[in-house]
Amino acid sequence: MATLLDIEGTVCSISFVHDILFPYALEKLPQLLQNEQFPIVPGASKASELTPYLESFPEEYRQSSQALEAHVKDLTEQNVKAPYLKALQGYIWKSGYESGEIKAPLYPDAVAYMKRVVDEGKKVFIYSSGSVPAQKLLFGYSSAGDLNPLISDYFDTINAGPKMEAESYVKILKAIGFEAGDVLFLSDNVREIEAAKKAGLRAYVAERPGNAELTAKEREENVVKTSFDGVEV
Repeated sequence: MATLLDIEGTVCSISFVHDILFPYALEKLPQLLQNEQFPIVPGASKASELTPYLESFPEEYRQSSQALEAHVKDLTEQNVKAPYLKALQGYIWKSGYESGEIKAPLYPDAVAYMKRVVDEGKKVFIYSSGSVPAQKLLFGYSSAGDLNPLISDYFDTINAGPKMEAESYVKILKAIGFEAGDVLFLSDNVREIEAAKKAGLRAYVAERPGNAELTAKEREENVVKTSFDGVEV
């Protein structure tokens, strides 16, 4: 038996991501780009640790620091989950976590749930649109300490696929070696819940402060949890 957990709006607040993490990356980016030589050409000599992340951006945005900054800001404001953006954000957040500027405020009931699942001999897996390195940072520098030892594996849109497609969950099941009915997925996003159900997983909607309001139909068609206390895998 296992549980698969979303992050944003599920184990931590949406406001942490949108009000702390996103602005932090935007604030630090201009200074980091000062050390880069534009245009950035993939395969050319690496100017810094940051260069490989920038090489993943579309060519038109690699022509100048201004173009790249504007593109990152646009994607961030629209909450576009482009893998190359997520990788860049994760790189920038790393220094913030390590310096102590950033600490992930996880919901206490989510932390207790993860510990309880592991104590029961079951597995905890993470599936988020944020990159796997960013996920490890968030759980490594959380309000409850380093929780990475509780987590068996991590999935994102690169190694699993889009979160609103059933095939992504099938891919995760193959990777972790569990039958669909033995895995409970928790997320605040109803479309993700629907995709997981199509793949055969059990799935509950996490309703947290600040999350998108659920419709009457969504409440009727789904199991909704305002806390993970009492949730059984």
